[in-house]
Amino acid sequence: MSAKQINVVGAVVVRDGQILCAQRGTSGNLGGMWEFPGGKIEADESPREALVREIDEELLCEVVVGDEVTTTTYDYDFGRVTLTTFWCELVAGEPSLTEHSAVRWLAPEDLLGLEWAPADIPAVEVIMKQCPTI
Repeated sequence: MSAKQINVVGAVVVRDGQILCAQRGTSGNLGGMWEFPGGKIEADESPREALVREIDEELLCEVVVGDEVTTTTYDYDFGRVTLTTFWCELVAGEPSLTEHSAVRWLAPEDLLGLEWAPADIPAVEVIMKQCPTI
C-alpha cells in the first residue's frame, strides 16, 4: 500500500530582511514544530491560489505570491508530503494566531535555531543562501 500523497504550499514571507516563521499547535501531526505557514492545495486551486487562501485563513493576512523557493517531498508516518514554498510579500494585515501557537520574524542566519518540520528544512537552506530583499 502506498503512502497517502498530500500536496501543500508554504509562504516564505519576507519583511525588512526577516522571515516569518510559524510554530504548529501542539496537537496533531508535527505538533510544536516550526514551518512556513500555508496548507493543502484544494482540487480546484493552483498552488499560488491555495497559498493566498491559506494565509488569509491561518494568519488573517494578505500576501502577494512571488517566485518558487523550492519543492521537496518528505515521507512522514501519516503520508508523503510534497511541499512547494514561494517567496511572498505581506501586503495587508499583521499575522494573527488562529492555528499556530506562535510566530516569529527571524533573520535568515537565525532560522536553524528552530526545530523545523522535516519537509521545510530544504527551503530553510535555500533561504539562508539567497534571501532576497523585498
